[in-house]
Amino acid sequence: MAFEFQKPPDWTFIAGQFVDITLPNPPETDGEGNKRGFSIASAPYEETIMITTRMRDTAFKRVLKSEPLESGATIEGPFGDLTLHKNAARPAVLLTGGIGVTTFRSIAFQAAHLKLPHRIVLFYSNRRPEDAAFLTELQALQQINPNYTLIPTMTDMKDSKQSWSGETRQIDAELLAKYAEATKNAIYYITGPPGMVKGLQTMLVGTGVSSDDVRVEEYTGY
Repeated sequence: MAFEFQKPPDWTFIAGQFVDITLPNPPETDGEGNKRGFSIASAPYEETIMITTRMRDTAFKRVLKSEPLESGATIEGPFGDLTLHKNAARPAVLLTGGIGVTTFRSIAFQAAHLKLPHRIVLFYSNRRPEDAAFLTELQALQQINPNYTLIPTMTDMKDSKQSWSGETRQIDAELLAKYAEATKNAIYYITGPPGMVKGLQTMLVGTGVSSDDVRVEEYTGY
């Protein structure tokens, strides 16, 4: 589920950053508290601050979902430095799964808006197309930005009601090797749950990528 907040006047951020959101005087709370960190899914040029999250059954998310329109919230930030590198001669390879794509939606849309020369390749893993947040618009973005390529992969299509003709494996060394020409001399960015992030880091280093060329952000508790 996506939630949009009005931008405060003169408030800016860089694509790839995150914010902390506090709900004032919520009707219920739990041990996790009233504050959560969220990647900003919207791009800086867009009119709102959009966050997107899997709706776990926590007090914070129950309250967030039930809040009426025009409710207030405290937003702190922006924070984080998982932002696009400046050297456009090196491609940016983005590796993620599930709701980890929120950070990369912001980066990809901002790059298209600014017409940046960076080559951007987004590997995006989900179980089924039905589970893939922003899939349709991330696919359509390829028509707007010729420097951007989306490589979605579905790992568990048996319960899907949609057809799929794309990749059907996890993000691994073999999948990256298939697109080696587009990812040569790249800077790698990884988002997702800690286990996925660590696994992809280990895989990249095992294929000879320098750890200095791998940038990560772990999502916990989503």
